[in-house]
Amino acid sequence: MVERDIEFGTSVTFAGVSKTYGAVKALSDFNLSIQPGEFVTLLGPSGSGKTTALNVLAGFVDATKGDVLIDQNSILGLPPERRNIGMVFQNYSLFPHMNVFENVAFPLRLRKMAAAEIQKRVGESLAMVQLDDLGDRMPNQLSGGQRQRVAFARAIVFEPSVLLMDEPLGALDLKLREAMQLEIKRYHKQLGCTILFVTHDQGEALALSDRIAVMGDGQIVQIDTPDRIYDEPNSKYVADFIGTTNLLEIEHKASSTIRFSDLEIEFTLPDNHEGWGRDRTSVSLRPEKLHRETSTDNQTIIFDAMIEEYLFLGNIIQYSVRTKTGKTLLFQEHRGPSVPILARGDALKLAFSIRDARPLDGETHGSGVA
Repeated sequence: MVERDIEFGTSVTFAGVSKTYGAVKALSDFNLSIQPGEFVTLLGPSGSGKTTALNVLAGFVDATKGDVLIDQNSILGLPPERRNIGMVFQNYSLFPHMNVFENVAFPLRLRKMAAAEIQKRVGESLAMVQLDDLGDRMPNQLSGGQRQRVAFARAIVFEPSVLLMDEPLGALDLKLREAMQLEIKRYHKQLGCTILFVTHDQGEALALSDRIAVMGDGQIVQIDTPDRIYDEPNSKYVADFIGTTNLLEIEHKASSTIRFSDLEIEFTLPDNHEGWGRDRTSVSLRPEKLHRETSTDNQTIIFDAMIEEYLFLGNIIQYSVRTKTGKTLLFQEHRGPSVPILARGDALKLAFSIRDARPLDGETHGSGVA
């Protein structure tokens, strides 16, 4: 592979951007600051505003209100071709009548670069995606993964200041998506570019991003690093959207006593119980934080359950269990010779540490800080 020493990452800022279509608000006072070279993912369901934000930045959609800046310079008055932004689409968007080399060379020919420079840049870009020996192939002679890599090479060949990726792995099968995730991380590290990635796939977001912005109703609900988004969701919406979780309702009985309604258990919080104010009405508890009762301390909550169903997930078994109140919960554990697989109808005691229960308020959406 040809090594490239490219430092073209730059900052991106959305400042109070709104976009309306009649009475529909696709974006509402959207604010986001992306640092040079950062990989930020907009994650959310259909209609959350993530693709609209991407299209406003790319210049495909005009903002109704607000400003967008690259390297502190407003770009709203510039047509898409003058914004120096690369774009990778879900459906590749390769020209079927051009071979691989000409597809990658296309943006350079639009910029009227010299033939020698085109040859050099296309060669480097194809080498980066490990397709330098397939320059004469036509798109219909390539696999899905190869076509996506050609699309990536074309997007970065002119050294854009920002690279946008709109559901780029959505058309690939699972194993190929996982392989391409590793390649995208490698490309990002090698290029040092600023990437704004759009997806509804939480696994992709967690695997690839420096920061994740969870979208809802045209705004950022929460933005943080993948581990903090997963471990410290700020609302039921984020907790339920990122990964798999159990939501348990709680009641405040006294200054430091709470009642888990779904478990019919009262618990005295430890002295340092910050974050458990009376506005907290539920907790998020990840399935892997539940475990069979082993030892207890004053931080542990134990309850009775019965196995309803289980899923074999390779190195993990995921159980669906029912509590005595009828609440269904999920818990996961790794397989092992000393960990027998439980059967439907088996009774067991489950436990979790209060430290692993994330208290949430009653709002559907939290307030993200971008």
